[in-house]
Amino acid sequence: MLFTIVLFVYILGLLSALNAIMTARTSQGATAWVISLVTLPYIAVPLYWFFGRSKFNGYTAARKKAEKLVTDRLQNIVTQTKNYIPQESALGIFERTSQQLAKMPYLQANELDLLIDGEKTFQSILAGINEAEKYILLEFYIIRDDNLGYQIQRTLIKKANEGVKIYFLYDEIGSYELSQNYLDEMRQAGIQVYNFHTQKGIKNRFQINFRNHRKIVVVDGKSAWIGGHNIGDEYLSKNKKFGHWRDTHIKITGPSVIAVQTIFIEDWYWAAEYLIDCLKWNPVSSKKENKKVLIVPSSPADILETASLMFMQAINSATKRIWISSSYFVPDSAIIKALQLAGLRGIDVRILIPKRADHILVYLAAFSYFKTVSATGVKFFRYNNGFLHQKVMLIDDSHTAVSTANLDNRSFRLNFEITALVTDNSFAQEIKEMFENDFRHSYEIKIAELEKQAFLFKLATRLARLTSPVL
Repeated sequence: MLFTIVLFVYILGLLSALNAIMTARTSQGATAWVISLVTLPYIAVPLYWFFGRSKFNGYTAARKKAEKLVTDRLQNIVTQTKNYIPQESALGIFERTSQQLAKMPYLQANELDLLIDGEKTFQSILAGINEAEKYILLEFYIIRDDNLGYQIQRTLIKKANEGVKIYFLYDEIGSYELSQNYLDEMRQAGIQVYNFHTQKGIKNRFQINFRNHRKIVVVDGKSAWIGGHNIGDEYLSKNKKFGHWRDTHIKITGPSVIAVQTIFIEDWYWAAEYLIDCLKWNPVSSKKENKKVLIVPSSPADILETASLMFMQAINSATKRIWISSSYFVPDSAIIKALQLAGLRGIDVRILIPKRADHILVYLAAFSYFKTVSATGVKFFRYNNGFLHQKVMLIDDSHTAVSTANLDNRSFRLNFEITALVTDNSFAQEIKEMFENDFRHSYEIKIAELEKQAFLFKLATRLARLTSPVL
């Protein structure tokens, strides 16, 4: 009996190892899993079932089905947005490549509001919700039933009682502490509430490693909000552990809202298995500004690694500067090489990350990269005025990104993310000034300081780096 069990476990290990060889996105990941599955199957097999897969089964098929069901609407969207697509001659290589990556066009005639930190962000979101006339779409990774959470809930219930249709999507893993009572109260008010359901489908039953990390609010198809904030008191700097919470969101008013809405609909169809039929699909242009915006969705259901290619494209295209702010820095080898080459080209490369840690393994793993990257002139800064959570890029003097994606393997391969790429000199200046203020509240990490670290600390950073495929 014992021999049969042992044999069965080792056969599972071999089969899982074959699966890792065929499906792992990186050779390093495949090698690590194969060695573990063959030598330690008792431990590695269950870990692989939960954390090993890099493809999200079923979502692509659901997305295609949703597209078929709204073919007439999509054709209408294409027709309506044609007037807002810039001429090909007006786009540079960065923009043309980014469009191919996103499988969406840049759209102009957008107005943007840069929302720095939680107070401005949620003032803007709550004002938008209160102004809603037809419908509200919300999608967040983390929702807490604390003061801010209940303020959002009460406002949504009030609007639902006024006849506004509300569709509310959350990630069940990120929001695992959210009470059932909080959700039931919204449902009783007529709000449609679903979790993203990452374990939906037989092939995803044991898969808990994927996350819907998007943060989206859409009101009446006219305004959209995306960025780093989730719904919780800590995002208003009310958490004693972290203190000031440094984060960034943007409000988009204009045709690009339709692109954000399309991404929400794809996620909604996966979770709820029905389409929302009350949505407005006619783009509304801004009369004040004419900013070009490209909405870039990325997910583990993509054929290409959209998020990592987006970062690679930004780093490689820089001719003057590339400043990146991320709450985590656990990149793959390709991004490391791109950063090193940018430094060797003389580009002003700065990586801004938090001083404080909210995930200790991620915090430790970042140290293992600093020395080799810094050797080429890349500068690392740690933000020390609270906790830095924003995901923002500045490329030269014209291109910017406000995103939900971090500079790490999870955002590259495991998370559903959304990014707004903006081409506009005035908005780039706003982002530049924001970065400069953040650098004033940061300190540069020096190689000499890293070399002084104790052996055990250096060992811990290298061990933490080994966990990067699932961080």
